[in-house]
Amino acid sequence: MSQAFTPALGREALTPLYDLVIRLLTRERYWRSLLLEQVAPHDGENILDLGCGTGTFAIMLKLRSPGVRILGIDPDLGILQIARKKARRAGVEIEWRQGVASDLAGSPGTFDKAVSSLVFHQVTQREKEAGIAAMVASVRSGGEVHIADYAQQRGYMRQLFRIVQRLDGYENTQANADGALERIFARYDGPTRAAAVVATPTGAISLFRMLVDHPSERQVP
Repeated sequence: MSQAFTPALGREALTPLYDLVIRLLTRERYWRSLLLEQVAPHDGENILDLGCGTGTFAIMLKLRSPGVRILGIDPDLGILQIARKKARRAGVEIEWRQGVASDLAGSPGTFDKAVSSLVFHQVTQREKEAGIAAMVASVRSGGEVHIADYAQQRGYMRQLFRIVQRLDGYENTQANADGALERIFARYDGPTRAAAVVATPTGAISLFRMLVDHPSERQVP
């Protein structure tokens, strides 16, 4: 597993402030509630949270449907420690694992749904493509991939997005602002749509939903 990753808020020293900053500068309660309704977890489902960070959304999923099984993966051990503490305080059991998208290669079709939030704007173009491909491959045919992230920025949202770019670096974030996620999704056969675009003080956050279709898994009559 590669240890190279962009820390939360771009700098390891800022990790303890992550939850506060995201809450204050992204309208977090609003867009996460929209994402929760979009994912619509059901008891008995296996759900992957890739780049789970401090575990906020994984915990929301578990509280909504206590019977779901959730795997939260993140390369940052420090941030996973925060996630574990938050889960204990919330009284929920979630499996946390240090890892990156490539670690999913041995788990094709394992999950009913895969979700990622505020991850892909931080990584290289190659990692964007590989990460989304890994999420799609990890989900069974008929399942869903959900991504909430800074995607294409239009109008004054581009100006506000510069706050994120100063923290997370220009090159990787600019690709998202120019539509990198939309172009990656366009390569897949399964229907993908931005279910919502939320204006925030740090740019627009788009919520995507992809229905996964693996032709090799289709039943032959």
